Amino acid sequence: IIRQKNPKKKTYYAAHVMTPLLSAPGEKMAAVQDAPMELDSEKETKPEILSDGTSNLSGNTASGTLSSPPLTAGGAPKQEDQQTLIAVLQFLRRNKLTESVDILRREACLEDQEDSQTLDGSGGGKGDGDGGDANSLLSRVSIASAAAPQSTLTPIPVKSEYDQPDVSVVLSAYSQQGDPSLYQVYYTGLKNFIESVLDCHRAELSQLFYPLFVHMYLELVYNNHETKAKAFFEKFSGDQECYYQDDLQILCGLTKKEHLKGNEALLDFRTSRFVLRISRDSYQLLKRHLQERHNNQIWNIIQEHLYIDIFDGMPRSKSQIDSMSGSFAGETRREVNKAKVFYGLLKEPEIEVPLDDEDDEAENEEGKPKKKKTKKDSMGSKSKKQDPNAPQQNRIPLPELKDSDKLDKIMYMKESTKRIRLGPENLPSICFYSFLNAYQGLTAVDFTDDSSLLAGGFADSTVRVWSATPKKLRKVKSAAELNLIDKESDDVLERIMDEKTASESKNLYGHSGPVYGVSFSPDRNYLLSSSEDGTVRLWSLQTFTCLVGYKGHNYPVWDTHFSPFGYYFVSGGHDRVARLWATDHYQPLRIFAGHLADVTCTRFHPNSNYVVTGSTDRTIRLWDVLNGNCVRFFTGHKGPIHSLAFSPNGKFLASGSTDGRVLLWDIGHGLMIGELKGHTDTIYALKFSRDGEILASGSMDNTVRLWDSMKAFDDMETDDFTAATGHIPLPDNSQELLLGMYHSKSTPVTHLHFTRRNLLLAAGAYNSQ
Repeated sequence: IIRQKNPKKKTYYAAHVMTPLLSAPGEKMAAVQDAPMELDSEKETKPEILSDGTSNLSGNTASGTLSSPPLTAGGAPKQEDQQTLIAVLQFLRRNKLTESVDILRREACLEDQEDSQTLDGSGGGKGDGDGGDANSLLSRVSIASAAAPQSTLTPIPVKSEYDQPDVSVVLSAYSQQGDPSLYQVYYTGLKNFIESVLDCHRAELSQLFYPLFVHMYLELVYNNHETKAKAFFEKFSGDQECYYQDDLQILCGLTKKEHLKGNEALLDFRTSRFVLRISRDSYQLLKRHLQERHNNQIWNIIQEHLYIDIFDGMPRSKSQIDSMSGSFAGETRREVNKAKVFYGLLKEPEIEVPLDDEDDEAENEEGKPKKKKTKKDSMGSKSKKQDPNAPQQNRIPLPELKDSDKLDKIMYMKESTKRIRLGPENLPSICFYSFLNAYQGLTAVDFTDDSSLLAGGFADSTVRVWSATPKKLRKVKSAAELNLIDKESDDVLERIMDEKTASESKNLYGHSGPVYGVSFSPDRNYLLSSSEDGTVRLWSLQTFTCLVGYKGHNYPVWDTHFSPFGYYFVSGGHDRVARLWATDHYQPLRIFAGHLADVTCTRFHPNSNYVVTGSTDRTIRLWDVLNGNCVRFFTGHKGPIHSLAFSPNGKFLASGSTDGRVLLWDIGHGLMIGELKGHTDTIYALKFSRDGEILASGSMDNTVRLWDSMKAFDDMETDDFTAATGHIPLPDNSQELLLGMYHSKSTPVTHLHFTRRNLLLAAGAYNSQ
């Protein structure tokens, strides 16, 4: 919906629907309200004015030459531009935006010309620059700009109008802009120039190769130059970085215009803007070259489809660029990670703990002084001191503690007194749970926080729960039997359980597709499961029945995760969005939209105010639960991301990918601070120890590796955080940080979990092949 606010100052607004968080958990969902919001694409159309008076190439004002769009006598646009404007007028009329139609006709001097033109759109898309201008205007209309890192929640999906049949040529981002036979000449000329510059500039300018290659190839395909497109691909595809090979495999199969229709990945690449971070000196070098050679074709693509983030200082090296490159949309814009993030932990409630002296137990007598010290730390400093980086206690509504929750916290504190302090000289013991004969295909695993229950999701649509202790699983008695129980008795909780149903495991049936994610609630009363059938189900662990089926995703749901405080949970799926839910509401409270591909893994921050998502677009995003904003946007992985883990203090994040690397991120500064290399296959499991001293990683290469996370964080140079380039030098010290590597016989590691005493539990399905 376009609303014209002021005829003289055009500002485009889009309908934006936001569901506010509940005022308190348990209340009914607040009414949906309209909140007009200025589009990010409107801001991006303004080119950055540099100190030397020149404009940044990131401006979205493409034209046929390096100057402003040519006008005919009297200020009217050229014939080709008239066709574009007429097509846009038709689009506005179709949507009954009469006021915008009148304003556009007056300002574009089409009062007289339009009457003599046909409005069937058949004559559009033929002139230099017209496609780019039309795309620029349309990008303001569409609110589905997937490239905008500041995407806020948009519960109502908005369908893009790019593929209107009669104006698709005019409004396409790939209308023909030049002689197709010269595309190889254009690209070769730029390539020769970049290879001839100084080494310090070559690495930065080489970033242009991949986005220019893709856009030029797609432009040839779109304009039905199939033979020339194939020749272009064969000649230059080998020049691209190795981490783009998967994208190139998809690209080489798209040889006809019909192949582009309905391809979501390509639509995103066309409508988003590839971000390049380049020093000012390198940028000026590139700009001067394009102006001297009058290379309008390259210039137009840079203006329309690239965002050049210019920084002052020395150009970056090849290794520095490679560490941040590889995502579907280029690097992160520096301003995206400037928002304030409250990564500190919430103040613990003050609970009186009965001081039982259990030190007479024969185990680990040497640890007595350490246990007492740990107990003092966990009960004193955390509960009485307010972390200056923590959010307000009431920033988001959290559920009140029940008596059972307080008892569980007391048990947690007691367990903490017996916790083993880990370190390079004191590595954890590892207990591995192998799923034997898992012919139905193990697809997800989770442990309860107290390690008493284990759940598995399987490809045959079932969820199975096991007891990891001698205590068997029991259901609650029937209603008739419950009426006979004395509710005032001290052991009423035991009496309501039916001993006849006791067993070591329970099967949960209800999904109609493979189960890809499972997550226990903190109080161990509920279990979440997400499936290919597009639903998330909430199961009761008292009755072992399905309580709710949450339907919001239209495609497979790859992951789901409970909040550390319960009540809220998050899910992510093939529809490229993550959704925030509350257990007592069947509609999502927030929709986190912005990823360009599937959301494969989700996690809550320890303070529950933020959600982190990993995607097959090779990016990681941190979302603010309060308002739905993306407050952190990380790039650097070279493959889809499958595992995420926050450090216990909430300050750091670890991520694992199909590239076999573990990357470490500083949440507060929004920077990559470490790279752990060693795994040879996809990393599906990451977990910090309870004290944050050690990071464990589990992979499809059948190994568990232990890393010295404290050393990795302590080695950081805090002075480097002020670097204008938006990154710090990454030490290549993976071997120094690797504390241990443990092989399973033939079992890929699917899940990792540290017990309250810092014993490491691992799980996976035995592979007999």
